[in-house]
Amino acid sequence: MQDKRPTPGIAERLAPGLRRVLADNPSPMTYWGTNTYLVGSRDIAVIDPGPDDPAHLAAILAALEPGQRVSHVLVTHSHVDHSPLAHRLARKTGTRVHAFGPSGAGRSEIMTRLAAAGLEDAGEGVEAGFAPDVTLDDGDVIEGDEWTLEALWTPGHLGNHLSFAMGDTVFCGDLVMGWASSLVAPPDGDLTDFMASCRRLRDRGGKVFHAGHGAPITEPMARLDWLIAHREGREASILDALRTGPADARDLARRIYTETPEALMGAAARNVLAHLIDLYRKNMVAPAGPLTATALFSIG
Repeated sequence: MQDKRPTPGIAERLAPGLRRVLADNPSPMTYWGTNTYLVGSRDIAVIDPGPDDPAHLAAILAALEPGQRVSHVLVTHSHVDHSPLAHRLARKTGTRVHAFGPSGAGRSEIMTRLAAAGLEDAGEGVEAGFAPDVTLDDGDVIEGDEWTLEALWTPGHLGNHLSFAMGDTVFCGDLVMGWASSLVAPPDGDLTDFMASCRRLRDRGGKVFHAGHGAPITEPMARLDWLIAHREGREASILDALRTGPADARDLARRIYTETPEALMGAAARNVLAHLIDLYRKNMVAPAGPLTATALFSIG
């Protein structure tokens, strides 16, 4: 895996007809920043325009070569490091924004109930007002003059998360990343959906995955195997901890994430909550009372 951060704002060729422009928004959640992909040689599909940063908008436009035009703007999901620049770019280039749906679309019934009961997003930063001009369904095909992209609905990291497949290449957004496991934080993150989406991409196959952050994933099937096994291992740790008695998500996080800094413990607790909800749906654990973020869980 590439371990040197690319230069932000510079279009870097990854393959014939594929370039990456890195946004200058590094953080513990975004690694070296958001990857914006430019697909095509004449009609250009821009995947994940990124944060609302005028410098990044200028860099995307500067990457257009003579004879090229932005024909499609595609968004994998509506976190603030992926979607806010989409409509500005579309207006500048006279095209439209394509995505699965607005923020909140694709939530499962149980996550919809939790959100209605007051469970807010975990601080990942959802662009609340995001809505596409064109709604893409699972399996929809988008075409340029020399490329074809298939929209794959891959919820889990976010309900409205899409991946885009181009032959053996998959633009996987934040579902699969090579540098870290994806955060799954209810109510927008859903571990049941996440595991199903990972298994779907594993069954589909592919030679290279281009993620929302980090380097190209050149052994994506092995990476998916690791992600699935990692989550299964975390589930086993939670069940082991619950065998000593009831506990809530925060207590379990402190017992399991023993090397996690205090500043990240809230995210760890939300991650454990995602597992507890998944285990509840599988009738393996039960809350003492209503299902909430602070409920005490025990082996079901």
